[in-house]
Amino acid sequence: MKNYQSNQLRNVAVVAHGGSGKTSLVEAMLFNTGILSRMGRVEDGTTTSDYHPEETARKMTIHTSLVPVEWNNTKINLLDTPGFSDFIGEVKGSLRVADGAAFVVSAVDGVQVQHEVIWDMAEEMPKVVIINKMDRENANFDKVLDDLKAKFSGNFVPIQLPIGSFTDFSGVVSVIDKKAYSGEGKGKEIPVPEDLMDYIETYREALVEAAAEGDDDLTMKYLEGEELTPEEIKDGFQKSLAMGKVVPVLACSAVKNIGVAQVLDFLAAYFPAPKVEEGPVAALVFKTIADPYVGKMNFIRVYRGQLKSDSAIVNVSKQKPEKIGQILYVRGKTTQQTDVVPCGDLAVLVKLQDTSTNNTLADKDKPIELDPIDFPVPTLTIAVAPKSKNDEDKLGDALYKLTDEDPTIKVQKNTETKQTLLITMGEAQTQIMVDRLKKRYGVDVTLEEAKVPYRETIRKKVEVEGKHKKQSGGRGQYGHTWIRFEPCDEHFIFAEEVFGGAVPKNFFPAVEKGLREAMEEGVLAGFPVTGIKATLYDGSYHPVDSSEMAFKIAAHLAFKKGCEQASPVLLEPIQNVEVTVPEQFMGDIISDFNTKRGRVLGTESIGKLVKVRAQVPLSEMYRYAIDLKSMTQGRGSFTMEFYNYEEFSGREAEMVIKKAREEKEAAKEK
Repeated sequence: MKNYQSNQLRNVAVVAHGGSGKTSLVEAMLFNTGILSRMGRVEDGTTTSDYHPEETARKMTIHTSLVPVEWNNTKINLLDTPGFSDFIGEVKGSLRVADGAAFVVSAVDGVQVQHEVIWDMAEEMPKVVIINKMDRENANFDKVLDDLKAKFSGNFVPIQLPIGSFTDFSGVVSVIDKKAYSGEGKGKEIPVPEDLMDYIETYREALVEAAAEGDDDLTMKYLEGEELTPEEIKDGFQKSLAMGKVVPVLACSAVKNIGVAQVLDFLAAYFPAPKVEEGPVAALVFKTIADPYVGKMNFIRVYRGQLKSDSAIVNVSKQKPEKIGQILYVRGKTTQQTDVVPCGDLAVLVKLQDTSTNNTLADKDKPIELDPIDFPVPTLTIAVAPKSKNDEDKLGDALYKLTDEDPTIKVQKNTETKQTLLITMGEAQTQIMVDRLKKRYGVDVTLEEAKVPYRETIRKKVEVEGKHKKQSGGRGQYGHTWIRFEPCDEHFIFAEEVFGGAVPKNFFPAVEKGLREAMEEGVLAGFPVTGIKATLYDGSYHPVDSSEMAFKIAAHLAFKKGCEQASPVLLEPIQNVEVTVPEQFMGDIISDFNTKRGRVLGTESIGKLVKVRAQVPLSEMYRYAIDLKSMTQGRGSFTMEFYNYEEFSGREAEMVIKKAREEKEAAKEK
């Protein structure tokens, strides 16, 4: 693969709802450019871009694959992205480094959920729509076009029309040059079918109008009734596409390889080239994978200057120096070395020491930090437990490597529940991470329900005695306390009101330490205790037998007795939750929160979307990612953060207490 100038590059994020045929389209492009002698099939696990074992096994795209093709003296970097919502982070990364998005839409199914989700992410960036599967039964180009216009606000202009559909689909017509092509591959030029002539004139007028909007001089010329030359139409249309003023629509069948060559023609001729920024090198890492043969691979886009092998740079994000060794151009799993990457191009760096996704690499003398990728926040929480001691030893390192590779995964160690929590985008991603732990890192884990970090507190003031006395020959143990326990707004307050030296001051710290240790396990169900003020106000001591340990034990005894007498209650964590959904789902969201013991605080309109704010118990939110996906067909998103602890009573609280006591007893028996 030769090096291309920046103006010869096209960075295209190929995006779609799962099953729209984008991977098959990329495969057909590879075939047409002569890279493949035979097209692979998703169903057989033989495509170039879906090459990871987990992708071939599941017959779905999980990782973004970088697949460059060369066409008409242009290098088109295709980023084949996942179409399943659990892997939307891969799409986000690709959109960040692409210069536009190609939306692949099924001619049978039309616009689907992920198309809508990704459309919003793409915002003002250039877009083209490729209506695929024109060879399928019930394929309908016009219906999909109407669907696009109804659901999105773009100026959709067909520039490639299908000749027939289903078994009659035989070729395409270019609206731009009024030429028809029949057959597979580039096809042979044929006369334009008579029944399409009116369509061509209608859409060509829309095309010329869109071209005129791209340039002020062309706008004036068009409004004055003058004809635009072919060169002016091309130049104006390119500008309108780059500014997002027009969304070209094309038609093809990837599987039959009809119309795909014309899609390549369009991308090479009209899709925007990357903007060139002069100066010392700056590049963004948009993806990281751990390859079993190559090692750590950082996918980068160069935004400024040129990146050269054997050069010293700095990781600006981590303030760490890095040495650039090998630079690879990749096509799926195949690699080719290069010495230099021009501005705007995509490549892979291997075996960098401290670099991961979202880091900026730049010239050490003139470092700049590029805007990071705004990855989605994972929301599905599950606990992972090692199956054996050997797995336990390796689990931490393996989980670190997973999070280094994928920013949409988070790992937390909950010290209260003593669980390791894996937080992902959904069930499919969770299962893939579990498989990856076993196959790649040799770590076997089981999945468990995440435990809620409940706490306990008291509701009334009590005064209790705590006395530890052990005196039978030799030096004994003696500690005696009277402590007042009462509710308070802080986690813990220790005070003393001892008069006359009933308890010497040197034992006060031991009493406080004993109370703090006792607070780690409450009397109701063994959860940590909070919201208590303890005042040591009396007691007694022995000049020989009293010790710090004795007073610690006395404090323990007083604490247990005090909590039992002070009306102990369970506390549960409450989360502040914000859910963003299309307006039609607002009622379902509010009703669902009511069933989850939540409090709806308010709603806010954000364009076509609605944000619902609520406070909901954490116990109801661990699997909310699944609930929300079901309620909104994947159109909703949410964030949450801790608010506070609130009293938890009733039958549900009793069940929590009973279960905790049973687990405690079972642990003792072991």
